[in-house]
Amino acid sequence: MNANTSRQNPAERDESAELLSRTARDLPVGRHEFHRERLMAQIHDMQQEERTATAASEAPAKVRRLRLPRPAIVLPAMAAAVAGIVVAGFAVSGGGGVTGGRDGAQDGALATGPALTTQLGAASTEGVPQLLDQISLAAADVSHPTVKPGQYVYVESKTADTFVRTVGDESSLASHQLHRRQVWMSADGTKGWLIDPAVNDSPEGETLSLPDEQGNEREAYLNAPSYDYLAKLTTDPDALLAKIYKETEGMGNSPDQQAFTTIGDLLGESYPPAELYSALFKAAEKIPGVVVVNDAVDAVGRHGVAVARLDETSGQREEWIFDKKTHVFLGDRSVQVRKATGESALIKPGTVMYTSAIINRAVVDGVKQTPSQAG
Repeated sequence: MNANTSRQNPAERDESAELLSRTARDLPVGRHEFHRERLMAQIHDMQQEERTATAASEAPAKVRRLRLPRPAIVLPAMAAAVAGIVVAGFAVSGGGGVTGGRDGAQDGALATGPALTTQLGAASTEGVPQLLDQISLAAADVSHPTVKPGQYVYVESKTADTFVRTVGDESSLASHQLHRRQVWMSADGTKGWLIDPAVNDSPEGETLSLPDEQGNEREAYLNAPSYDYLAKLTTDPDALLAKIYKETEGMGNSPDQQAFTTIGDLLGESYPPAELYSALFKAAEKIPGVVVVNDAVDAVGRHGVAVARLDETSGQREEWIFDKKTHVFLGDRSVQVRKATGESALIKPGTVMYTSAIINRAVVDGVKQTPSQAG
């Protein structure tokens, strides 16, 4: 996401950059993602405020007061866009899953170790429409239960990531070990809970419920949706894609990449109704630059076929991984496929910048309740 800097003079921008750099060095690496998500929400707030102010000067009678959006739960492919606070990612061995040496170092509840690598799968534009059509049909056939008031969407996944760790003047790549992540979010998005040892200081997790500590009540939007929000979205692929482009304007490294990333985020830690779920893949088919990777591996080693797109700016390829036979969504990952430069030069082609595998997705009746505990 590109923050609007029109309110800052050059001296202020230099001071902000210095503060962000110092923060990245001083924070425990396990907290980078947490604060990055907060910053992403703040950038969104600034953009909303500016748009609201402009609209108010033109048609004040039609403007309603916008509530602050809640922090996004996960934005894996946007990590490199946030002023270099953290480069999120990790790598897997060619055999599949997250493997390799751990140095035994601890960062909070997680051991850390060196970044690993994967063999890059070949990408092709051939067969993209056919594959997305098959995935869309499979998604339409899946019965998604309606999330009722008082119920929660529960998503359990296995994730891992690599970050640039700086000690003094020395920087190196390090990774958090593969770990369990659990998210609960109410239908309206105002109540929730997150357990993720890479983010939380406590093994019990922390609340995502609103209002937050400042009393802010935030409104769901595309990059931080609630089930109720998703249930109201259009299922017409053309109209849906137009809405995505409009509401993510100015975010990410390019409009097309941000549209692809936004759809990918909706596949992970949300539970779109079946018709919308199917429409998302039809919309993705219309984004330029989408390719097929015939062999990709999720975080727990499951091989599948990937729908992917290369971010020309970062050199990273975002991959949505599906079972080759059933076309069920398995997980996603972001892989460095081009040589990086500057501060990112440590990240070599073949480094997996982020990986996730969906283990369980269900509707439950309470926070911290799992499907096995449901009566």
